[in-house]
Amino acid sequence: QGRILEKTGLCSQISFGRYVRQGRKLGVDPKLFIQDLQFNKVPVRVYQPKATSDGRRRGILFFHGGGWVFGSLDTYEKVCRYLSRESESVLVSVQYRLAPEHKYPAAYEDCLNATIHFMRNTEHYGVDPANVIVCGDSAGRHVSAAVSQTLAGRSDFPKLRAQILIYPGLQALDFNLPSYHQNRGVPLLFRERAAFFALQYLNGHALHMQEVLEGSHIPPEMRLKYRKWVSPDNIPEKFKVRGVKPLKPTDFIAEVYETVKRFCDPNLCPLLAEDAIVHQLPESFILTCEYDVLRDDGLLYKKRLEDNGVRVTWYHLEDGFHGIISLYDYCGFSFPSGKRGLDSVVNFLKSL
Repeated sequence: QGRILEKTGLCSQISFGRYVRQGRKLGVDPKLFIQDLQFNKVPVRVYQPKATSDGRRRGILFFHGGGWVFGSLDTYEKVCRYLSRESESVLVSVQYRLAPEHKYPAAYEDCLNATIHFMRNTEHYGVDPANVIVCGDSAGRHVSAAVSQTLAGRSDFPKLRAQILIYPGLQALDFNLPSYHQNRGVPLLFRERAAFFALQYLNGHALHMQEVLEGSHIPPEMRLKYRKWVSPDNIPEKFKVRGVKPLKPTDFIAEVYETVKRFCDPNLCPLLAEDAIVHQLPESFILTCEYDVLRDDGLLYKKRLEDNGVRVTWYHLEDGFHGIISLYDYCGFSFPSGKRGLDSVVNFLKSL
C-alpha cells in the first residue's frame, strides 16, 4: 500500500508507514503520573508510579524500535506503561530524531544526551543513581548498546546498572547470517527491510542496497578482521538446522564501501566494539526470537559479552517474531509469546 501511494505521488512509503504506526493517545493511567518533557532539548515522556516507595526507585531509559525510521512516544505508550507499572520503576521514553531526515549519529546523540541529563538529575525523579538501566527494542536496542558502550568508559557518571536488549540489530557487515536466510520473508522485518533501514539511517537513502545484501560492501581484510565476532561459527548448531544456504562470496566493490564505511563504527554497529570496551559493560539482558532475521545478532553479542566476563540473562522466544513486543495490547489483542517476553523483561528488572 505504501509503495502504491509513493508511485502515485500522494506520499512516501516512509510517511505512510509512520502514519500507520503512529499509535493513539491514551487516557489517564490510575497508577502512573505521566508527563512530556525535554531532556537536553530531546522530547521525552516520563512515567512515574503514583504509589509510595520505601526508597529510591530504579530508573529506565527506553529507546523505541522502528528501524530508526518509524516509531514515536505514542507508538510505545502501552509497552512503556506496562514496564513502568509492573516493575515499579521510573521510565523515560526518548523521542530521538528519525531517519532519513536525520542521519547517523542523530538518534545515538539524542539518546546519549537524554541519558546523561537523566543521570545528572536522578534525585529530581526519586531514582537511585546506581540503579539506572538502558532498554530498547530492535533499532532502539542498538542505540541502548551504543549508549551503554559510550558510558562504560566514563568515570564522571555512576555505572549503568544494566542494559536490556530486545531482538537487537547490532551489525551491518553480514546480512547472510543463518537467521537472515531462515527468516528472510517473515514479518515484521524482512531481510531487505533490515538493510533498507540501516542505509536510511546511515546515508538518508537506500542506494546500493543489493550490494550490501550480497556482502560486496566490506573489504576482504576487514571481513577477516571481524570474523572472530561476526561469523556463523559463533552461533550454536541448533540454530543452523533450519534451511541455511551458504552464499558464494561476491567481489568487493570499493566505491560502495566508500559510501557505507561507517558501518564499521561501533556506535553504529555495537557488535564491533573492542574487547576493552565490552568487558566494562553492565549486566545484560538479551531477548531473541526464533523467527527473526536479527536473531543471530543477539546470539553473537551474547557470546561476546560472556567471553568478556559480562553477566548475561538470555530469553529466547521459540515462537516469537521480530517486533512482537511492540504488538502488546495492539488494537486490543496480544500475542501470548509477546506478553511472555515483556514479563521476562519485568522479571529481570525486579531481580536487579
